[in-house]
Amino acid sequence: YPPLRWQTYDVEFTAAKFDAAGEKTADARLSVRHNGFLIHDSIALPGPTGGARSKDEKGPGPVFLQDHGNPVRYRNIWVVEK
Repeated sequence: YPPLRWQTYDVEFTAAKFDAAGEKTADARLSVRHNGFLIHDSIALPGPTGGARSKDEKGPGPVFLQDHGNPVRYRNIWVVEK
């Protein structure tokens, strides 16, 4: 959709997996649909993203929404645990 129209993003995130010794056994994975179209399909995230406040991947962390300096509004944000 053009600018100034509501967009939809459906993001599915799977956290990295670790064994009992704390060693990473699987990268985090991410899938994204933008306005219903699949744009990222289960891509591996080898480490924390650039906006991460911590480099520790083992625990839960916050969710940040970016605007990159552009006027942005968010509504109907859902976080659902899998």
